[in-house]
Amino acid sequence: MINLYQNNWDKFTASEFSRELHGILRSYTLNPDPYKRVKKENNDQALRMFLELENIIRQSKDSFDTALRLAIAGNIIDFAANDNFDLQATIDKALNSEFAIDHSKQLKEAIENAKTVLYLGDNAGEIVFDKLFIETISHPDLIFVVRGAPVINDATMEDAEYIGMKDIVNVISSGYDAVSTIPEKSSKHFQKYFRETDVIISKGQGNLEGLFPLNDKRIFFLLMVKCDVMAEFLKVKKGSLVVYNNAC
Repeated sequence: MINLYQNNWDKFTASEFSRELHGILRSYTLNPDPYKRVKKENNDQALRMFLELENIIRQSKDSFDTALRLAIAGNIIDFAANDNFDLQATIDKALNSEFAIDHSKQLKEAIENAKTVLYLGDNAGEIVFDKLFIETISHPDLIFVVRGAPVINDATMEDAEYIGMKDIVNVISSGYDAVSTIPEKSSKHFQKYFRETDVIISKGQGNLEGLFPLNDKRIFFLLMVKCDVMAEFLKVKKGSLVVYNNAC
């Protein structure tokens, strides 16, 4: 693998490198989904909290803001960045902290004015928090996107079915198994939705890495900053909550 990349570092993103590394892991272990058990545990942990979090949203003064904060809190469930996280502490922090970059009002307005919304998912477990946000948004034409095949603990169609995402919105696959959304390598089916949608909600650091260079004004990036590289890139502190759109 080192020989494959040593003369071509500038041609590969971190997410593409991770994709290749995960492929090697699958080939050595003969396991098509090495994180399957962990993903189920993350989904189950989040599902056990669902009714309580739903009640918090229902009782809040601003349900959109609260559901948005919870969706970002769910982004802490990321074995590519950290396999030792405190979900409850992260939720408490998200509900009581300022956004380091706050384009949430613009996001709300964009969703309200959009005919179509494309929501790019990230990790298993996290998608339960996305489900809460999507229920709160209650947009009539929102499509949720999962990875094309298992890669680390990113959410796939199996996870979407397990947590009941398919019961509330249409779910499609990107058709590609990198830990990011890379439109030009995704399926034609996904590319059509990506090209034609009015608003794109992008969850997580991996999706930001793949989509930020597009400079697409339709994209709102929702994430918790979990590494020093991303903190330096966005000029915020590690652990920050971010809602970012480059047109704002």
